[in-house]
Parts: sequence; C-alpha cells; structure tokens
Amino acid sequence: MEMLPVISNLPDGYGGVNGPNIVRIRHEGNFRRLLAVQQIEWLSSRMLRITLVGEQLEGFTSLGFDDHVKLVFEPELAGINSTGEKPDMRDFTPRRFNVDARTLVVDFAIHDAGIATAWATSAKVGRKLSVGGPRGSFVIPTDIGCHLLVGDETALPAIGRRLEELTAGTRAIVVAEVDSKAEELILTSNANLQIRWVYRRGASAGDPDAILNALARIALPDRDVFAWAAAESKVARAIRHYLLTERGLDKHWIKAAGYWQRGNVGAHDRITD
Repeated sequence: MEMLPVISNLPDGYGGVNGPNIVRIRHEGNFRRLLAVQQIEWLSSRMLRITLVGEQLEGFTSLGFDDHVKLVFEPELAGINSTGEKPDMRDFTPRRFNVDARTLVVDFAIHDAGIATAWATSAKVGRKLSVGGPRGSFVIPTDIGCHLLVGDETALPAIGRRLEELTAGTRAIVVAEVDSKAEELILTSNANLQIRWVYRRGASAGDPDAILNALARIALPDRDVFAWAAAESKVARAIRHYLLTERGLDKHWIKAAGYWQRGNVGAHDRITD
C-alpha cells in the first residue's frame, strides 16, 4: 500500500503565523541502490552535472527546491579510495528528476578535495551510485512577491531549481559567490530576475564579507520578501544575522542553512536563532 507523506509542524523561525505558509512534509524513507550514471555534463569550470538513472527511482518524490538526498559512496562501487569499510555519505540537492524516465540530476560543486569531488570527476557512464531520501521537504510558496536567494557555489543547484519554479509576476534577486567569472552559471526564470555575482578571486571560501557587502548594495522591497541562504555555516549565520538586524526582515521570512562547515567534513547545519 502506498504511504502518504506526513505533514508536521515547522521548527521555530521557518514560517508560520507571522510568515509565509511553509509546509513541512515528511516522506517515507527509501534507499535506492545501484543507480547508474547516464550522462555527464560540465556546466562551468567547477560545476559538474551528473544524471542518474534506474528503475529504483519509481516513486521518487522531492517537493522542496532545497531538499537533500544522501549520496552513498560505497567502497565497492565508488571506484575510488574510500575512508573505510563503511560508505561515505554526502548531502546533495535533487536538481531535477523525471519519475517517468526514472532519472535524477545532481550538480556537483567541484572542490580541491573530498570524496564527492573525486567520485564526480572520475565518473563514467554506467558507474553505480546509491541514493537515500529525501526524508522530507519544506514547501515554500512561489507566490511571494520577492525571493532573495543567497549563497556560494554549493547553493547554486537549489537556487537554480527555485528560479525555474517561480512564475511571472514575482521577483527574484540572487546574490551568488563563486571564485571567478568562469564559474558563473546560466540561471533562468519566468520571474523578474536580478543576479549579482560575487568573486573571491582566489581567496579562501568561508568569509562572509564579500556577500554581505554585495547584499548592502541590493535594494529590497519594503514587504513580502522571503530570504533563503546557504553557504559555509558561519557565512550562512552571518547572512541571517545581517538580514535580521540590518535589513529588518522578520525571522519567519528567512531560511538559512550551512551546506558545509570549515573543518567538519560532511556537515549540514540548519541555522535558526
């Protein structure tokens, strides 16, 4: 028998009475083993798109643009050196999926090290990968007047997905940090779209100053602005603090997450008060 998703209460600061009507939906856990690489595409100098395919994707559900699945790099399947007998796991955004075609698209921000980067850059058509989840979705309305989307390259898959979901008549503002112009992605939306790229120019990732300086130059509407941010944990926290204290956004209209954490491999941190 098919199990229906479960709707539950939201954590504090994630919408509600004083914010947009965000709904949290829990999905039944599902582990999909032995998905195969179908296609490999470079989107930029450091963003690699991999399409996975497999009959196991029947019933795959991802209702939120910032959902995450667990990619499971099992030693016997990864084709690279793993850290031990147990599989390494990393969180990634389901960039696109097609239930009829049984395909799942995942974009990899390529770094200098890490098992996900090693796997993605060595991947070949037919190589296998296992995927778990997503375990739940935060469904954020698309009819909000203005969507402010902020983050580094790890946030770009979720930002790109959200932009494709937005409809005409809404406004989207993107502030995205990458190392150089060569890492810019083509981002499209039916919304009225404004993009500001921020370049590190060889500096280490994980410093909030460049993004905060760019945000300070962005004009925001007086009301009906929902902000979403994802980056290194301290950067995401700094963005949330800035939007609360300097730009006057209500905490219920901000959702922030640490998609990575300096010195803590595989960390994924939800930022609240």
